[in-house]
Amino acid sequence: MVKEEEKNNHLHNSTKVSKISNPIFSQCSLLLFLFQIFILAKVEAFNYGDALTKSLLYFESQRSGRLPYNQRVTWRDHSGLTDGLEQGVDLVGGYYDAGDHVKFGLPMAFTVTMLSWSVLEFRQEIAAGGELRHAMEAIKWGTDYFIKAHTSPNVLWAEVGDGDTDHYCWQRPEDMTTSRQAYKIDENNPGSDLAGETAAAMAAASIVFKSTNPHYSHLLLQHAQQLFEFGDKYRGKYDGSVGVVKSYYASVSGYMDELLWAALWLYKATDNRVYLNYVIDKANCFGGTGWAISEFSWDVKYAGLQLLATKILMEEKHIDHHGRTILEQYRSKAEYYICSSLNKNNATNNVERTPGGLLYIRQWNNMQYVSTASFLLTIYSDLLKSSGLKLSCHAGMVDHDEIFSFAKSQVDYILGSNPMNMSYLVGFGPNFPQRVHHRGASIVSFRESKGFIGCTQGYDYWYGRDEPNPNVLVGALVGGPDCQDNFGDQRQNYMQTEACTYNTAPLVGVFAKLSQLEDQNLGSHQSLDLIASY
Repeated sequence: MVKEEEKNNHLHNSTKVSKISNPIFSQCSLLLFLFQIFILAKVEAFNYGDALTKSLLYFESQRSGRLPYNQRVTWRDHSGLTDGLEQGVDLVGGYYDAGDHVKFGLPMAFTVTMLSWSVLEFRQEIAAGGELRHAMEAIKWGTDYFIKAHTSPNVLWAEVGDGDTDHYCWQRPEDMTTSRQAYKIDENNPGSDLAGETAAAMAAASIVFKSTNPHYSHLLLQHAQQLFEFGDKYRGKYDGSVGVVKSYYASVSGYMDELLWAALWLYKATDNRVYLNYVIDKANCFGGTGWAISEFSWDVKYAGLQLLATKILMEEKHIDHHGRTILEQYRSKAEYYICSSLNKNNATNNVERTPGGLLYIRQWNNMQYVSTASFLLTIYSDLLKSSGLKLSCHAGMVDHDEIFSFAKSQVDYILGSNPMNMSYLVGFGPNFPQRVHHRGASIVSFRESKGFIGCTQGYDYWYGRDEPNPNVLVGALVGGPDCQDNFGDQRQNYMQTEACTYNTAPLVGVFAKLSQLEDQNLGSHQSLDLIASY
């Protein structure tokens, strides 16, 4: 990459030359100047279209169940085909969330919500990249499972497998010998956070499929409405009912953010004011207008719902005065998140950054917060651009270009513009993590070697190997570097080398937008090529 000071020198020198009075010389200098800009842009550009394609491949690596005929990740095979059998329910399908083989409902639902939101915001851009079908398949693989898991209005199966026993083994999913016990929430064992997030996922997905598969869209919406009613009527945290999840996906933020989040998505899906009134009426008591948050994740939804409320405020004109007043309060909290990410709040209220410029929230799997921030910043930038407004932060006014430029800087860091020159999106670029903490990827493919690999055999022969993984987990976004931009590419270094579905999901739409912008720039560059050849 060309250093900023070198770039400035190039432009400064070109400007000085162009002031020479000779018209022929000035014309040549102008051409040289344009050509230099073209070269600089090419040097700094990433192939975002390739990143988009690979990000969607990752979800095929994480599939549980019977794989379809058009499965593109060929080192994977069928797995978890008896899930739910002990409980007398069909729970085959869905996604493994990370490098192990438990199907955790809350992060899975958030993954599907973010995939759906990506398609809703950037459908044209994803289609232009040739990936709309794959994006919709990724969503449907999750929602098909949620339909199965929601066996009656007030019953939702929350988890298949057990993290404790699963972590004793290092096996391919095709060889699983660990417990596949399933756990549910119901009227006596509530889980409003899980019910709310699953409702949000199905409501958002119902909008995605509304024009192409209206029957399926309607089915999703029915499930979403039932789940929301269940979660709201029988309130409680799901980790209080499903104790085995506490060590892995404990609900730290509680369930109020998920119920508000679900209500907003149901309003988007139905245009029924009952849901919007819920968000307005419970804005204060549920923390929607009280919590100023600097992160957005599978657990903490406040920033996402505050931004979604801001979109409704700015895009819909028929909301009454009281409603607009409350939505303005949501908007102020959304802007706190944006300003915090941009380092433009009061000094103590900003997100930390590494020396290389990466947003840094916490040590374990920090990239999940970077990908969600990149998504929300991009959405908010588009919102400002369409409304012609600017954002007022404590440190001053910010326009949509500055917000989007920062979001792009985070994506570029992920793709390799960082002190390690490492792409943290596996399979992208010349240098990416080779020893991802992932059972299936780290053991020889079942399709190549069908000999059974036992529970501890995987630890004995595969886990501690220094060699790169035999299977590349293409499109996975790993946990990423530490607070000093350092990264250890070791399988045992799970805080940095494990990837999760909810890391990659928010990037799908952002990659698509950047890819389309790159294509537009390329069209301009081709014109410059003609000028340069002249």
